[in-house]
Amino acid sequence: MKIFSKTTIVVFSFIFIILGFVSKVDASVISDDSARLNSQNNIENTDNSFKDMLVKNETVRRVLQKNNSPLTGETSGFMSACLAQNIDCYLLPSISGLESSYGKFTHPDSYNPFGWGGGYILFDSWSEGFHAVAKGLNENYFGRGADSIETIGPIYAASPTWSVRVASIHSEFLKTEQSIIENSYHSVLLN
Repeated sequence: MKIFSKTTIVVFSFIFIILGFVSKVDASVISDDSARLNSQNNIENTDNSFKDMLVKNETVRRVLQKNNSPLTGETSGFMSACLAQNIDCYLLPSISGLESSYGKFTHPDSYNPFGWGGGYILFDSWSEGFHAVAKGLNENYFGRGADSIETIGPIYAASPTWSVRVASIHSEFLKTEQSIIENSYHSVLLN
């Protein structure tokens, strides 16, 4: 009998870590190119260490909070979806940033901040939406060779500037992550 789903275990793992069992992030352990566009602009997820995922979770939370997003409390859902589909952890939040200003402007009760299906596909929860879109991207885009923001854009949206705008938002996540790593590194050095 299955008691907990894989998603539930991932969420509990993040809560366990956040509650203090990992108090400092050792920046030397964190791969600076994990779970992002690599040098060939392919989306990959190369390092799923807990410390790396903790930094990514905090990065998503900070960017969402900075943008007054109603999704700020949903970072574990974003992380769970990226882990389940082995995709870039900043891709879904970046798309939500462009498509709905990070969840501020969605079809009522759709839980769809991605404009998926024109924004009219309804999900029962944010988490369900995150997982469905991550799976859809993995199967219908990555699985067919659209493996970068630039190659996803023409399929995902009619706007010729979609890719450039999502990439710009994605870079905000990368800059925030770098700041967290640098601050953590300095904190470790000072202690």
